[in-house]
Amino acid sequence: MQKDSKIYVAGHRGTAGSAIVEMLYKNGYTNLVLKTHKELDLINQKAVQEFFAKEKPEYVFFCAAKLDTLGLFTPAQVLYENSMLQANVIHNAYENKVKKLIFFGSAWAYPQKAVNPIKEESLLEGKLDMKATAYGISKITGTKMCESYNLQYGTNYIVLYLANLYGETAEFDLQRAKVLPALMRKFHLAKLLRENRDKEIIEDIFQKDGLLLKINEAKKHLEKFGVSKEGVEIWGSGNVVREFIHARDLAAASIFVAKNIDFKDICFSGEFHLNVGSGEFLTIRDLAFLIKEIVGFNGSVSFNIGKPDSTMDRALDCSKIHSLGWKHKINLEQGIKMMYQWYLTQGLESSSRRGGGHNLIALSGIFTISLASFIKNNTSHLKLNLSQISCLQNFVYTTKAA
Repeated sequence: MQKDSKIYVAGHRGTAGSAIVEMLYKNGYTNLVLKTHKELDLINQKAVQEFFAKEKPEYVFFCAAKLDTLGLFTPAQVLYENSMLQANVIHNAYENKVKKLIFFGSAWAYPQKAVNPIKEESLLEGKLDMKATAYGISKITGTKMCESYNLQYGTNYIVLYLANLYGETAEFDLQRAKVLPALMRKFHLAKLLRENRDKEIIEDIFQKDGLLLKINEAKKHLEKFGVSKEGVEIWGSGNVVREFIHARDLAAASIFVAKNIDFKDICFSGEFHLNVGSGEFLTIRDLAFLIKEIVGFNGSVSFNIGKPDSTMDRALDCSKIHSLGWKHKINLEQGIKMMYQWYLTQGLESSSRRGGGHNLIALSGIFTISLASFIKNNTSHLKLNLSQISCLQNFVYTTKAA
């Protein structure tokens, strides 16, 4: 992969994709093709076909995916969207002679009862965790598509199976976010509540959830997610084991593989993909207390076993990729500190780029908040005319405490 190679990063706004784009630019790769979902719907077969025929990318980092979490249950949508976009991208990469494609699988695709740390050869050796079946099957399908195109057509598609990914992300919605960013935000908000930092609580909810609430409404909103000044409630027992990898480490691994590893280098083994993780394994309970300490929250922590929980430990054996020359650099404690610092300095601004419908409700407490950035990033959703936009951009809400 040369500095001027044409590189397409699918899903460049996500946690993985944005980290890969940042590292590519940092390393001198400037010929990048980036398309938002609005610009290119990867589920649309004709649109994807036309895109590849026109752009002719040489390398593809395939980060785009439809995700699911314990807070949601959309298996039909997950299976349909991932199956469609995977088939469209992988086939059109072949049709247009892409030199190398990096596809990202997931530890969720391994069997529920796989022996930990999980080796690549464990794939398809048993049933999946019921809550992960749709996502896991779609990732297995993508994996086997890459493998089949390599074997039948001589393509060079490499599949990386990830531990839980974290890092700089726009997704901190408490219902949709993955476990680590969700926990970090819960402890952060609980800390603000405990310290009576009302203005910051309302600003956080406004930026992350698109709700502009009075402080009493904000507290009720957070209680639904187990967040109060007294403590933080976490879904499940907290006993399942997880492994986490920072997005910058994943980006480094992805670029390393794109530059140095070909299918022929790994096809001698039973499974033709590579695990990518940090080698640090801990329970959700231990993770929660680590985040609690980093954030500086002094309240209690409880675990609600009546809420959805995973029954599967997921820790990866990464000896294969280590033998090929790559290893992670960011340990978990360091990575969480990096993520929390980013959240405090840039995370609020970043989240506003997600857009979405918003409710403007009068603020509580004596303070002001500028709406200029919000209006600028959400004009199309608000359906305002130019006169109204101009008015709102200069508007400041000020109220007395309710």
